[in-house]
Amino acid sequence: MNLTTALFYVMALITIGSGLYVAFSKSLVRSVFMFFITLFGLAGLYVYALADFVAITQIVIYVGGILVLILFAFMLSGRETLDRLKQQASFINLKNWPSALLAVLFFVVMLCVIVKAVPDKLEWLANSSANNNVILPTDTTTGNIGINLMTRYLLPFEAVSVLLMMVLAGAAHLSRKEGGE
Repeated sequence: MNLTTALFYVMALITIGSGLYVAFSKSLVRSVFMFFITLFGLAGLYVYALADFVAITQIVIYVGGILVLILFAFMLSGRETLDRLKQQASFINLKNWPSALLAVLFFVVMLCVIVKAVPDKLEWLANSSANNNVILPTDTTTGNIGINLMTRYLLPFEAVSVLLMMVLAGAAHLSRKEGGE
């Protein structure tokens, strides 16, 4: 086992372990902080898969945006709401059986796909290798994506940024307390 394989297993173990902690923890504060570690571990796995733009996007959008939004929602929620959620939080419950059944079925389907997939025999992989259309570790995809975002896809990029700003303003308005409470 070489260093890159060991690094992959370490990142995968950290990501899976922190994700399981998020799912099974009863403490909301610890779950939020372990979710932070899960998202960073996932970004590390994207870097390992030579998807540097996706890794940067993962950190900027999910760690920088979504996680901060979750922290704000946690901090702005009342103590009574958090206590009520703690009392209702039970992982094994008869009300949860449909979602647990669906999760198990998705897991079985995912395992079947992984077991039956033969990546060496896929036609599109053979075609891209034959045409020399592969990403090498020395290639930079972030520069190409940045040039396309600022030239060809500038209008949709700006439309999404305006939409996100409207969502942020709406969230700030909804989180405001009414009547000086």
